[in-house]
Amino acid sequence: MLFSDHLQREVPITIIRPKADGPYPLVLFQDGQDFPALRMTRTVSGLLEAGEICPTLFVGIHANENRIQEYGVASEADYKGRGSLAGAYSRFVVSELLPFLKEHFPIRAGRHVIAGFSLGGLMALDLAWNHPELFSHAGVFSGSLWWRRKAFDENYEDKDRIMHQQIALCPHHPDLKFWFQTGSEDETSDRDRDGVIDSIGDTLDCIAELERKGYRWGSDVRYLEIAGGRHHPDTWAEAMPAFLRWAIGQS
Repeated sequence: MLFSDHLQREVPITIIRPKADGPYPLVLFQDGQDFPALRMTRTVSGLLEAGEICPTLFVGIHANENRIQEYGVASEADYKGRGSLAGAYSRFVVSELLPFLKEHFPIRAGRHVIAGFSLGGLMALDLAWNHPELFSHAGVFSGSLWWRRKAFDENYEDKDRIMHQQIALCPHHPDLKFWFQTGSEDETSDRDRDGVIDSIGDTLDCIAELERKGYRWGSDVRYLEIAGGRHHPDTWAEAMPAFLRWAIGQS
């Protein structure tokens, strides 16, 4: 438990620490309260035993009833005012949580990995994009990349998606890596009626923005689409081993 001055609340955190001596790489997850549903301990143990990842410190940051306000894009809320505390949450991670972890655990020097699910995936991407000095890899599971400035009935255009525009208008950040996962049953909405559900379309469009910045598909950007995958911890747990091998492997 860590008290945050920025969020004005106690923030529970779940920590999975390896038995080996440090220093360790650090992987941060949003929605740490879902670690049991994600079968994180079992997955990490299996990968370690198989020698597929190196000993790593995993930290899950718990959300609470203010999740819809604390997660989002730090620079602005969406058209309904959601994400109004995302800036405070970012400051919590950068100036409170990371210093606390570095004080109490043997964390490897350098940049870290950050990931999240749904709206937490959007938050992870925003944190990595705006703090490339702290994060080297971002993992976005079923990310809420639809986050937008206008409602669909307010002359909405794709350029109103907040994260896409942030990427388009900001300078290129070298040495960032991105991992995106979607499921074919994440949702049913298809606003442009092209036969591709919005969660997949928004994700691929976000990757296209990254490619226009110079990031390369397959090396800087990885994409995993799970047939039959749902917007649910069961699907994210299925994708987790692939993400962890990519993010840390034997580094």
